[in-house]
Amino acid sequence: MNTAIIPFNDMQAMAEVMAKSKLFGMTDANSVLALMAIAQAEGLHPATAARDYHIIQGRPALKADTMLARFQQAGGKVEWKDYTDEKVTGLFTHPNGGSLELSWTLDQAKAIGLVKPSSGWIKYPRAMLRSRVVSEGIRSVYPGCVIGTYTPEEIQDFDPPEERSMGKAEVVIEQAKSGTEALIAMKNDIPNFYQIYLPDGTVYSNDATQEDWIASYVLVISKIRGSEKYTPDQKAEKIALFREANDETRKSLSAINIAKLAQLNAQSKGI
Repeated sequence: MNTAIIPFNDMQAMAEVMAKSKLFGMTDANSVLALMAIAQAEGLHPATAARDYHIIQGRPALKADTMLARFQQAGGKVEWKDYTDEKVTGLFTHPNGGSLELSWTLDQAKAIGLVKPSSGWIKYPRAMLRSRVVSEGIRSVYPGCVIGTYTPEEIQDFDPPEERSMGKAEVVIEQAKSGTEALIAMKNDIPNFYQIYLPDGTVYSNDATQEDWIASYVLVISKIRGSEKYTPDQKAEKIALFREANDETRKSLSAINIAKLAQLNAQSKGI
């Protein structure tokens, strides 16, 4: 476990070198930087990002083998019951999460429309089934080691993200007679650009910019980590639920702000 925090500027330089080298199949420095910041937030050296992650559809994807390794390092165990091109079954056990036997079948994947011509489901069905079992099994039994991440195979099956229209905001801006009027109208009609949600759906804060949202986000996590009322496991669970409640907004941040968020989150672990 790496405990030293690598400065943001140093990570930027590392990301640029890694992107230029194309050694790990990553060519966008901003994407590499965001992954490095995520890795550092997890207590790992930023360079491990290229080893453990992929960028799929603009989202960080944690390799199934890495998920399983983290699960086992955290005290989890898995026993494979079925392991064929038609069905994969694993029994997942963790001291803090109990046991769960989980299966994925090729027929199940076909029924929900995952099996498409020339896809990985046709070429490598057993590997695809295994990735699904690993991800769902670990997320169900001990989600603390894979918070907010999916395998590359899962993300490839996601529907492409839809573009969102701000609708009324565009009309207000077009009709406003001056910059001041535009800002006033926008504030009145769309008061919440970036909201922080608590797991119960309560709005914790309304923030005008991504930077303000990041500050509020890290503040909540810092408060949970610094609380003396909860055990380490309870803190991990509350942080996981909080991150899940705000996952949609977090994914909408720019690559640079995702990296900054991960950097600040890593620094807050000492609080």
